[in-house]
Amino acid sequence: MRLAYLCNLYPAVSHSFVRREIEAIENAGHQVHRFSLRPARADLKDEADLREARVTEAVLGNGIARLVMSALALIVSRPDKSAAALVAAYRLSAPGLRSRIRHLAYWLEAAWLLRRLQQLNVQHMHAHFGTNPAAVAAIVHAWGGPPFSFTAHGPDEFDAPVTLALPQKIGAARFVVAISSFGRSQLMRWSRSGDWAKIKVIGCGVDADDLAVDPEPPDAGSTEFVCVARLSAQKGLPLLIAACERLRDARHQFTLTIIGDGELRSALEADIDRRGLQGHVRLAGICSGREIRENLVRARAFVLPSFAEGLPVVIMEALAQGRPVIATAVAGIP
Repeated sequence: MRLAYLCNLYPAVSHSFVRREIEAIENAGHQVHRFSLRPARADLKDEADLREARVTEAVLGNGIARLVMSALALIVSRPDKSAAALVAAYRLSAPGLRSRIRHLAYWLEAAWLLRRLQQLNVQHMHAHFGTNPAAVAAIVHAWGGPPFSFTAHGPDEFDAPVTLALPQKIGAARFVVAISSFGRSQLMRWSRSGDWAKIKVIGCGVDADDLAVDPEPPDAGSTEFVCVARLSAQKGLPLLIAACERLRDARHQFTLTIIGDGELRSALEADIDRRGLQGHVRLAGICSGREIRENLVRARAFVLPSFAEGLPVVIMEALAQGRPVIATAVAGIP
């Protein structure tokens, strides 16, 4: 088949599971065209991500003028479908002017994407995340584009299912993917019982390199802990830093390396300084897959204090390296 994959941001450091999924689908003999709503960030380090960036088309990289021209061309060539797509965008939006304007922007993005999919003769489109990628895919389909499906990872979709029009997206999709049984239960909760059969559980995979050799057991003398997480409120990192202060005050020998970046970086740096943990806790920023693997191999255990999750791929990566995982009992983690 000729397939298209759509993400909000691809490739991305935290979306290696999408890359692995695309590689597996291509190895099965299908052709996959990659689309990202936003252009990839400049801080990519993995060569595999850099290769993906070279073959990924960014919708918003075309500029607003080309998006508007695409919409005008479709209005002329298929006025009825253009009106149906506009109605779909309206129904997917939440009450309020801001959401209406945002979904009008999705309608413009869908116009350019539909014309590009037609050029490529794409037969099916799959979106990762039930947020704006699924909305754009649904609008493309309403405009006469190919059928679509999407993967809902959580927790965003489960935090605001009504605002994100999750029931409508599930109803319009050919099928929907959950990455865990917990995720499927949440999708079932917010969809009609008649749509439950189309909700499938397909777990995210880990790199074959992680499974190629038997992992070495952790060094019993290691006092290193590793956390790999986006520096955001969902990940509960201030809780982990507070726990480190208690360990330090109890005179335990340890170090914690936090790998990742995000909007809370400056606040976490200030918290580490305020608690005097500079010699114990290090914010390593964005690292390549090889660097993450090296940190896991050195670690005594992997730690993830998330408040909300879907099912973190990094936990499976740590387990593949034979490292114990200390985590909060939320979502699909248990």
